[in-house]
Amino acid sequence: MSEAGSRRPRGSGLLGRLPFAIVVLVLLAVLVVSSLVAVGLGPVSIPPGEVTSIVGTHLTGRDAAGPSDFIVWDLRVPRVLQGVFVGAGLAVAGLLTQAMVRNPLGEPFILGLTSGAGVGAVLVLTSVGVGVAGLLTLPLAAFGGAVVTALAVFAFSRAHGRIQPGRLVMTGVAVGQLLAGVISFLLLRTHDVNAQQQILFWILGSLAGAQWPLALTCSSVVLVLVLVSAAGAGRLNLLVLGDEGAASLGLDAARLRTVLLGVVALLTGTVVAVSGSIGFIGLIVPNLTRLLVGADHRRALPVTAVLGALLIVWADTAARLVLAPTELPIGILTAAIGVPLFLVILRRSAAGTVGLS
Repeated sequence: MSEAGSRRPRGSGLLGRLPFAIVVLVLLAVLVVSSLVAVGLGPVSIPPGEVTSIVGTHLTGRDAAGPSDFIVWDLRVPRVLQGVFVGAGLAVAGLLTQAMVRNPLGEPFILGLTSGAGVGAVLVLTSVGVGVAGLLTLPLAAFGGAVVTALAVFAFSRAHGRIQPGRLVMTGVAVGQLLAGVISFLLLRTHDVNAQQQILFWILGSLAGAQWPLALTCSSVVLVLVLVSAAGAGRLNLLVLGDEGAASLGLDAARLRTVLLGVVALLTGTVVAVSGSIGFIGLIVPNLTRLLVGADHRRALPVTAVLGALLIVWADTAARLVLAPTELPIGILTAAIGVPLFLVILRRSAAGTVGLS
């Protein structure tokens, strides 16, 4: 057999020979186990068996009692649940962005959406104060900032009635830099020490403020958007062929980019609203997914969602434990994990083993 014939077909990935259903089921099982273990880890360690018993008791509607019940059900379960969908949302948003701009280095940050959400949140913290901001005020402000930014990027990136990928990236980078400057100005302008500390912690990302209302809202929105994206994943394969190639196969690339920009804005706004700005997930996870299962978005999208969830669950667990009882912003750990992975992926990309198609 020739050397070319003995190679793994490009795009099949390292796990390309395994049945895809088995890959997804194994990853989901790992995510469930990881979530149960993560709930049990903390200043007060709780065995996985007890965690399972407490969660099962609440899910079946029975009354639960005991010293560990409050810690598990009211503090840690909503935090881990929120982490699962924050990770999934960020990773899928990154995958959609990379397909939209046809660049494996794309992520919501380059479209300015993260900075837009940051401006909305920082405006609330610096204007009404930390104590006045209610449970939903900060998330709604961040979500609104991301949506307004998406509309601005959309408006300025259109040329001759169509969204151009290159123009979209340049517009997003420019708007993002402008908004980052606005965040810095607001941070320096405020004299509220508590607000300054919360802004810095929020900019680096954290799940410390997780509560059931926020966790359920985030989970519902992200789940719906991920399912909608998965239903149209086949079209993403056509989009990366370029506008002309997509048009020859009956796809309106400009219209699809408009829809994708809206989905990415909703995902990013929802996630950043409840967790702050967590970097590298949207960049690293989609590239890692293509390395494992190939570039077909019908396979890559569900795997990307599960891998993003796994990464955030364990990064948040480490953030709680590394300097316990002090908690680290989760963005520090995702950067520490993301940079080495990014360099490895970049080397493989240079060798032609990672790509969008």
